[in-house]
Formats: sequence, structure tokens, C-alpha cells
Amino acid sequence: MRVKELSDFFSRCDNFYLVDFVNMSVAQAVELRRLCRDNDYTFRVIKNRLALRALKEEFPEELKASFQGSTAIAFAPQNPLGLARLLKDFAAQNKVLNFKAGLLEGQLLTAESFNEVAKLTSRNDLLARLGGLMAAPLMRLLRTWQAPLSGFGTLLSQLKSKK
Repeated sequence: MRVKELSDFFSRCDNFYLVDFVNMSVAQAVELRRLCRDNDYTFRVIKNRLALRALKEEFPEELKASFQGSTAIAFAPQNPLGLARLLKDFAAQNKVLNFKAGLLEGQLLTAESFNEVAKLTSRNDLLARLGGLMAAPLMRLLRTWQAPLSGFGTLLSQLKSKK
């Protein structure tokens, strides 16, 4: 049953990270699971041989080689950058997680590139910046068109105050 469940997770989710949870206490594991659950992520401690059975053949061999020692998988159906930041922050605070490998949008993610991924800006932030950049010229144009009218209004108010 566990193999089928893991296989379903792997087939539904293109984004997951493999972490080594050396020296993690029960309280820290509960806290990490709660954080993941609150943000719609899944954190599972798995047996390596079951995970290797559940992996599809198209997954890279480098990823399969990472299933050694104590391994947990963090699945991110949405917002994989948010999960990367969450794991990195938790690891920095508690000094218990080590990133092994992962799959990000179907591409292999090595341990060296995990910190770079965790530093990336989220999609929503990038869209907000793009919207702001697109709106800025329009706002300047609107202020340019309003300037003569506000200047005329100021002129009329000064004429009224003189009389």
C-alpha cells in the first residue's frame, strides 16, 4: 500500500525535495509536519527501498542515488519555491535538515543549487512587480494630463483669493 501511495504522489507532483533529517527530535518533526500541512505541503519519512520501487523509470539516476541513509520527502503540488524557503528556514533555525536532491518542475535539483532555489522570488511577487512596471508609465501619463488642469485650478483659486 505504501508503494502505491508514494507512486501516486510521484505521478501527481513534479516538485519534491529529498532531505536528510539527522538528529531531528520528535518535537521538531511534529513542528515541521505542522508547518508543511498549514502551507498545503506534504512531508513524509519513507523507507528508501519503498521509494525506489515507487519511482518511475523516467526519473534521473542521480535522483535514485540520493535515496541512502535517513530520507524524508517534502512534496509541493503548488509553490515549490515556498516549500524550499520553508525547509531552508526550518533547517537554519533547528540545524537538523540537510538537502539531498529533488525534482523542480520535472528537472533534477542538486544539493548545491537548493540554496539558490530557496532565494528565488515567488511567482506572485514577480507578477506583482511586472504589474507595477506596466502601470508606472500609465500613471506618469495620467499625471502629465492632469497637470494643466490642476495648474488651472490653482490659478483660479489664487485669483479668487485676491478679490
